[in-house]
Amino acid sequence: MDIEITFVSDPGCPWGYSASPSLAALEWRYGPRLQWRLVTIGIAEDASMYEQRGYDPIMMGQRMEMFRQFGMPFTQGPRARLTGTGRACRALHAVRLLAPGQEITAFRALQLGWFTTRMLMDEDDNIATALHRVPGLDVQQVMATIDAPEVELAYQADKAEARTAAGSPTAFQGKAADTDGAVRYTAPSLIFRAGDRVLEAGGFQPMEAYDVVVANLDPAGSRRAVPDDRPEDVLAEFPLGLTTQEVAEVMRTDIEQPINRRAAAQSLIRAVGRGTVTVEPIGDDGLWTVA
Repeated sequence: MDIEITFVSDPGCPWGYSASPSLAALEWRYGPRLQWRLVTIGIAEDASMYEQRGYDPIMMGQRMEMFRQFGMPFTQGPRARLTGTGRACRALHAVRLLAPGQEITAFRALQLGWFTTRMLMDEDDNIATALHRVPGLDVQQVMATIDAPEVELAYQADKAEARTAAGSPTAFQGKAADTDGAVRYTAPSLIFRAGDRVLEAGGFQPMEAYDVVVANLDPAGSRRAVPDDRPEDVLAEFPLGLTTQEVAEVMRTDIEQPINRRAAAQSLIRAVGRGTVTVEPIGDDGLWTVA
């Protein structure tokens, strides 16, 4: 049975980015059964929305430090100024319009630009630089389409859908937010559908939460095993590569045990030695890809 996932997130949310290891493990275990649909939140239309909440670049840079505990790579230091997320979200709708199915990969590319560099990700040149990671994407055409009326309509529809969390299981669990007049889903919220059954895993969740949801929706389905010390088999499924923490989560053989990041790193280094994996320095970590 196919499981549809409404993936409510925002490329500029550090919680959404920090959940990447769990999302990678979900995709690895159940990927062939999952159908993803991205809904962009538009957390802050422009920088002024953060300014109104009392944020400044130094405060935001300091806040990023707390997210290192979850293992994803971050750049050091503050940005030159605050940045909103509306422009990047619109870029994702332009991608969907021109290259349907590539928007999830583009979302990942924008996250890497947002959190592992100090680029100002509300500027078109920087959005384009991040999107150049997406294989085969016509970035020039995407940026030429970003202001198209149909892109704006799709973005506004997503914003409205993301702000329908009132009375939801996500709100019940305290994982919703009300920052602009409507109760919205926080990043990343996953709404799973199989037939007429719907289950939510709202906001930042561990892999175990996703595992329980899938098990309840389709207990007769298959679950892919972890490869034995062959991270290249995992990386082949992820076109933009994975960070060390993501590989460690995917290769965790027992979800009741903690992630063994050191073991994953050693396995990746051995794969580099075999010539089957390459690594790109990114933030304070590496982005590992199939050679």
